[in-house]
Amino acid sequence: MNLIDQIESEEMKKEIPDLHVGDTVKVHMRIVEGEKERIQIIEGIVIRISGGGIRETITVRKVSFGIGVERIFPLYSPRVEQIEVVKRAKVRQARLYFLRELRGKAARLKELKPPKTEAAKRKRTRGRKKSTSA
Repeated sequence: MNLIDQIESEEMKKEIPDLHVGDTVKVHMRIVEGEKERIQIIEGIVIRISGGGIRETITVRKVSFGIGVERIFPLYSPRVEQIEVVKRAKVRQARLYFLRELRGKAARLKELKPPKTEAAKRKRTRGRKKSTSA
């Protein structure tokens, strides 16, 4: 392992969730204004994931006051405090640039339901009699 890979692996220790294109995410950004520092939350749809390793970035699109705003976030930047996945959507493309032309309800994506947990499966089957076919 060369020196650059070693330094990059140390910097990549930050925990990030499993992100996919089409996810609606909340990105908590650290904003510095003069001497003051605050956290600003930006919520939007991930329309692109690019790069790899420590250089990995996501492009998040949101509509603010009727105007589409896209912002590129480096995942391993110290300015990115936290990333939360709010919803997942079913998409068939790696880049969702077609959302730029769509407005309102047309710009919605089909939501994926979260996978069923073992506890939910057990809860649903509790109280039912098992049928025996002999």
